[in-house]
Amino acid sequence: MTGSSRKLVHVAVGVIWREGQVLIARRPLSAHQGGLLEFPGGKVEPGETVQQALARELLEETAVTVNPGNLQPLIGIRHDYGDKEVFLDVWEARVSSGEPRGLEGQPLFWQRPGELLARDFPAANRPIIGAIRLPRTLAITGDELQAGPAAERCIHGRSGSGDGMVVLRLPSLTPEAYTEALGRCLAGLSATSLVVHDRPELVADLPVAGVHLSWRRAAGLRQRPVPEERWFGVSCHDGDELAHAAAIGADYATLGPVLPTPSHPGNPGMGWERFVRLAGQAVIPVYALGGTGPEHLQTAIQAGAQGIAGISWWWPAYNTDSEAQ
Repeated sequence: MTGSSRKLVHVAVGVIWREGQVLIARRPLSAHQGGLLEFPGGKVEPGETVQQALARELLEETAVTVNPGNLQPLIGIRHDYGDKEVFLDVWEARVSSGEPRGLEGQPLFWQRPGELLARDFPAANRPIIGAIRLPRTLAITGDELQAGPAAERCIHGRSGSGDGMVVLRLPSLTPEAYTEALGRCLAGLSATSLVVHDRPELVADLPVAGVHLSWRRAAGLRQRPVPEERWFGVSCHDGDELAHAAAIGADYATLGPVLPTPSHPGNPGMGWERFVRLAGQAVIPVYALGGTGPEHLQTAIQAGAQGIAGISWWWPAYNTDSEAQ
C-alpha cells in the first residue's frame, strides 16, 4: 500500500448453508462486474465485529437472519483492485432463518457446491468456492514397502477417519508398485476422495480427485500441472512458498509443521501465532500440518485454516514417517 492513495476495505461475506446448498446472489448489471455471481455480504462498519456486520448485511440484503455467535470462519482473501485493496472476511452459517429475498433487487438462489463455477464469479470470490468444496480434513498416508499392504492400510485407515480427502503418498514404493497400490485403493475408496502425490502424470488417465505436490516438485513449476476440474495442492512451509503455490494455480496448500511431531525431533514447529499470520496472508485455503489431529480441528479453523492435514491421527501403525514435504 502506498500512502493514503490506497485503502483497505473490510468486507464481511457469508456462506449460508441449507440442505447441502449455499445461497448465491447475482450482481446487478449496472454494478461493477455486473451479471456475475457472488456470496452475500457487505462492508464492516466502524465499531462492528465482522460477525455483527455480516448478520446485519444478510438481514438488510436477503431477509435471512443468522446468530453472530454461531458463525464460523471459512477463509480470508485479500484482493488488489489497483486503487484499493479488499479483504473478504468469509464466514459460514449452518443455521439460519427466514426465506431469502433480494431486498435490493438482486436475484437469489441456492446452489450445490459442485455446481459452482469459478468463471461465473469475480476473481476475488473464486477462492471461496475452493474453500466451500474442500473438506476439513486432509489425511496423508505414511509409508509402506509393498503395494498390497499399502492399499490395505489406506482403505482400513480411511474407513475410520471420517469425511475428507486422502493423499496417497507412499514414498518408498517404486512407480510400478505405486500405480498398483493406487489401483487397489480406487477399487476400495471413492475416486473423488483420493489424491495422488508427486505424480501429476497419473491424473490424466485415472479417475482421481487430483494431485498434491511436495515443495521440491512445486518449486520448479510455472503453471498448473493438472486440469481445472482436478484438485491441485502444494506442501508449503512459509509465506514465499504459499505465494508461489497460488501463482502456479494451486487450489490449496498445507502449511507446517505447526506443532512438534515425532518425525521432526527438536523442531518445535511454527506455532499457532505464526500460522495465523501466514494463513491470513495466503489467497488460497491452507491446511494446518504437523502435530495436528482431530482434537485441533476447531483451533485450526479459528486460526484461519481450511482444516487439518496429517498422518499420525489416521494411518494404521504409524511409526514416525516424515510428513508430506
